[in-house]
Amino acid sequence: MTQSKILHVDQNHPLLLKGLEALGYENVLAYSAPLDELLPQFDNYIGLVIRSRFPVDKKCLDFGTHLKFIARVGAGLENINVEYAKERGIELISAPEGNRNAVGEHALGMLLGLMNNLRPAHHSITEGYWLREEHRGFELEGKTIGIIGYGNTGKSFAKKLQGFNDVKVLCYDILEGVGDLAAEQVSLKELLKKAHVVSLHIPETSKTLGFINKKFIDNMHHPFWLINTARGKVIITEELVEGLKTRKILGAGLDVLEYESSSFYSIFKSNKHNSALSYLLKSDQVLLSPHVGGWTVESHHRLAQTILDKIKALSLIV
Repeated sequence: MTQSKILHVDQNHPLLLKGLEALGYENVLAYSAPLDELLPQFDNYIGLVIRSRFPVDKKCLDFGTHLKFIARVGAGLENINVEYAKERGIELISAPEGNRNAVGEHALGMLLGLMNNLRPAHHSITEGYWLREEHRGFELEGKTIGIIGYGNTGKSFAKKLQGFNDVKVLCYDILEGVGDLAAEQVSLKELLKKAHVVSLHIPETSKTLGFINKKFIDNMHHPFWLINTARGKVIITEELVEGLKTRKILGAGLDVLEYESSSFYSIFKSNKHNSALSYLLKSDQVLLSPHVGGWTVESHHRLAQTILDKIKALSLIV
């Protein structure tokens, strides 16, 4: 019956399916079916569980006449037409709590890797060189870290920085009063003046697209390291590359890239002759990972459990 059917278009941890079954829902799996095939069936479902395989736009929502909720097994909702879904009375569920620890650890790992020149050091040894002075690194002690976006992952990163001596942590957020014992909330102007490291933890919205651009880079008082475990399009890559070339940006740890597909699965299909991307791929100042900051064994389980708990709380089946 429609009132209990949930459509799953992306594969997730098995505990989500088992848990929903135990609650009385019927799971319908369509991990590889194209969207055009699925749309005519959308009115058969009370719920839709997605990650990032395709956008849930107005057209999708119009087909889903009986949808009560959409659950995204991840942190953001940028691939859903949020405003229209809310107009339709559809509950939107995400799980930023589920992978916040993983993202915080990943950001810290990238930062330490950059500051200690681990990528070029590794490459030089594999090529038969033992270059110590050339790979002299920097310490976190005495540095000021600026966190932009102080929600789940920003707070997780700040908490992990508390274990380092004499490290000052600042945060900037559009919401007031989010600072805590781990990070002092300041204006963006003050963060630009004081930070030696900038770590991004902001969603992709119309206001954050291109947030890191030439103006931002030029306004940073110190040369700095940049970490992005948020969304690729919040950085204008060509202007990031110029910052790396001038050494205003000392290093960039990028788990996400401007050129990712909408499903986050690739950067290579339409970027074969992209000079900015080519620079990132070759530069010893850059550390890249394929959008896996929140992609751990533990977060895989935790994300599914978080979504299950939130669906259960809707009490759609009594």
